[in-house]
Amino acid sequence: MPNDIYGADATELAALVRAGEVSPRELAEAAIAGIEETDPVLNFMVHRRFEEALADAERTAARRPLRGVPTVLKDLGQNLMTGQPNYAGSAVIRDLGVIADHDSNVTRKLLDAGLVVLGRTNVPEFGPTVTTEPVAFGPTLNPWDTSRSPGGSSGGSAAAVASGSVPLGHGGDAAARSASRRR
Repeated sequence: MPNDIYGADATELAALVRAGEVSPRELAEAAIAGIEETDPVLNFMVHRRFEEALADAERTAARRPLRGVPTVLKDLGQNLMTGQPNYAGSAVIRDLGVIADHDSNVTRKLLDAGLVVLGRTNVPEFGPTVTTEPVAFGPTLNPWDTSRSPGGSSGGSAAAVASGSVPLGHGGDAAARSASRRR
């Protein structure tokens, strides 16, 4: 693991912040260091917002249950963040330079909980495959065995967490939701 802090899970890190043992900025800096160490090999990040995240960490309000805990957003689905791109693993969308003009409900809930978003993670183009290997950004590798994929469509978030770079990451499974609706 790139960081000793990540022997702790998100709730433990939030408790450390509440106890004054670590600051939200220190957590963000540790996560950024972890990403910078592991992502060049694993290729899980498609958009970084490190400077903004450090500023967010400084102003994260007390009394949030996960205050200062760093996270990443899957670059697909209903997780728009104001002023940030949402590529959906697509070179066309990336090249158009589409930027979100609002926070989605999911993102707003994460921010309201006090999480600090460091960026967006790799996904298969539009998400329908079981590996994270979009043409736009290249394949994400499994941190436990780099000859394998971490899976898809949340493979980038899975690799970010499994590498120890962040304690939790946004993910989702549209196929499971679709299957459950058919029952």
